[in-house]
Amino acid sequence: MLEEIYKQLEENFEETVSIRRYLHQHPELSFEEEKTPQLIARHLTEWGIEVREGVGGRGIVGTIRGGQPGKTVALRADFDALPIQDLKEVPYRSTVPGKMHACGHDAHTATLLSVAKVLQEKRDLLRGNIVLIHQFAEELVPGGAKEMIKDGCLDGVDVMFGTHLWSTIPVGRAAFQPRAIMAAADHFEVEIIGRGGHGGLPHETVDPIVLGMNWVQLIQQIISRNVSPLDSAVISVGAFHGGDAFNIIPEKVEIKGTVRTLRTEVQEMIERKMESILHSLCEAAGASYQYQYIKGYPPVVNHAAETAFVRSCAEDILGTDQCYLTEPLMVGEDFSYYLQHVPGTFFLTGAGNPEKNAVYPHHHPMFDIDERAMLHAGKILASAAWRFLNDES
Repeated sequence: MLEEIYKQLEENFEETVSIRRYLHQHPELSFEEEKTPQLIARHLTEWGIEVREGVGGRGIVGTIRGGQPGKTVALRADFDALPIQDLKEVPYRSTVPGKMHACGHDAHTATLLSVAKVLQEKRDLLRGNIVLIHQFAEELVPGGAKEMIKDGCLDGVDVMFGTHLWSTIPVGRAAFQPRAIMAAADHFEVEIIGRGGHGGLPHETVDPIVLGMNWVQLIQQIISRNVSPLDSAVISVGAFHGGDAFNIIPEKVEIKGTVRTLRTEVQEMIERKMESILHSLCEAAGASYQYQYIKGYPPVVNHAAETAFVRSCAEDILGTDQCYLTEPLMVGEDFSYYLQHVPGTFFLTGAGNPEKNAVYPHHHPMFDIDERAMLHAGKILASAAWRFLNDES
């Protein structure tokens, strides 16, 4: 039966590409998605799949009810775009100025729709149900996953699988990690308030630029001297603003950045240490400060048994030598919330190919994929759902 499913996915591939390219031409930003969920619901309804709209806000949940009783597996795709100008010279280039699918969510959506269509046709042979979670607003905290979960998208679900097409992994390969595969993605905003004055009379001022520079340097020592070499963590400052004249010491500086961690204990320690250092510096200099640490998505922590299971599905499709263990990525993903509620795994499907100019990283204005990755991802997800429900492990 799996070979028949794979064949149908191949036969439907042209339609999958068409859906992806349409979505690529018509991107919608996080929390602004209107036509995209309508398109998803329309396709699912046309194929006879039970559909619930407006889940958690803008989410769509489809349910394929098998012909025999059994467990329930959930599959997820996200569908929001990014505020980036599409610079590719391709026929399916974004038609919306300043907006594009620069992370592959259009392809995730098309892939899950292709899987849904084929498995719906085989529903009478399924022992159990398949829940199709089409999620809005992955790119922007607080994201869509939490609200969809609150609205019941995981009710009755026994296991969950998802994938991210990855442009820096060659097409035809897949990467797995049985523990944390993606990081907690937090950000911070700091304002240091000193006393401004003349650049030639620094002794009459409290210089927030010097304090800010010292703080930026000292927080890097948190990573080198407070985080175990066996753990992973990143503190990156992305913005430092203060003053607008060469001979004036400003009243304040503003600093913004991000923290990425794989363990909650490390995350909490970094948050405390960053403010402790800031407090000590400002107290010693006679300055004041405002400190905001905004937690983003928690780490995506996979479950070992489910990861091994999906990897075995991928090895049957792509070959054992094309499936490998990846190091964790210090990027964020709100798939993490699903895995806090049900066992499952999130893996990477290779989508890069220099011959198709699919070599740019995610969130880049030239981002693109080798669309064959959708077929590979679709086969793996369909195989995992089918084998899990029909006990073909």
